[in-house]
Amino acid sequence: MKSMITVIKEQFSSLYLIFRLSAFELKSANTNNYLGRLWELINPMIQLGIYWFIFGIGIRKGQEVTMENGVHVPFFIWMVTGMILWFFVNPAISNSSKSIFSRIHIIAKMNFPMSVIPSYVIMANFYTHLMLVAVVTIILQFTRFKISLYFIQLPYFMLSTLIFLLTIALITSTLSTIVRDVYQLVHSILKMLLYVTPFLWHINKFIINGTDFSFLIKLNPFNYLVEGYRASLLGTSWYAWENPQYTLYFWVITLVFFMIGSALHLKFRNRFIDYL
Repeated sequence: MKSMITVIKEQFSSLYLIFRLSAFELKSANTNNYLGRLWELINPMIQLGIYWFIFGIGIRKGQEVTMENGVHVPFFIWMVTGMILWFFVNPAISNSSKSIFSRIHIIAKMNFPMSVIPSYVIMANFYTHLMLVAVVTIILQFTRFKISLYFIQLPYFMLSTLIFLLTIALITSTLSTIVRDVYQLVHSILKMLLYVTPFLWHINKFIINGTDFSFLIKLNPFNYLVEGYRASLLGTSWYAWENPQYTLYFWVITLVFFMIGSALHLKFRNRFIDYL
């Protein structure tokens, strides 16, 4: 608990630094591209087109998705409102996992807490995420899924995502610095995460030998976040309020991960240079 409090204090005391470094990170990532930040939108759009063709046209034959409250949603719209979270989660976890060992020059000269490094890397990806959310929100205004009162819950799920990503980053960035193989393992898990989380397919029933195991899929914390995003953007439900068991489960998991990550980070960070 003491480690967790220390990390929280470091985050709040370094907020200005996190915003400045994250802005520089985003700017430097697009310096050599003629289209600059436009690639942050072009790449996801290309991927969405491929996924829609394979899963929407090929596998689902153009069938609509039926939400839990009975609302029918065209597959492309349903997919887009979930995939914008994946386009944030995927690079954020990948980049934050290598954030410490890939920044030797910063660590050697730094005069700010090391826990800030994964935070500003995640925040840099969050700026791109905000742009995607804005684009998708505008697109939805030309459909029957316009902004509704449910939209006000979206900031909650954005904040929840940021906190959960930080808890993961504290663990993965520390372990990846100590053992480089951990970073390769994270990459493999991310490839699997896309398909075990309902970003591209809808959970209805998961029957094995007559037993419905769909509840196991819902134990994935990212399921809580993606369903919350869809409920907010499509205006289908107050997801966190109507599913208190999953809300409680998500925050318990987040708290446990945060405690583990904070303890690991504080235990090893004074020796990070030795592993580099």
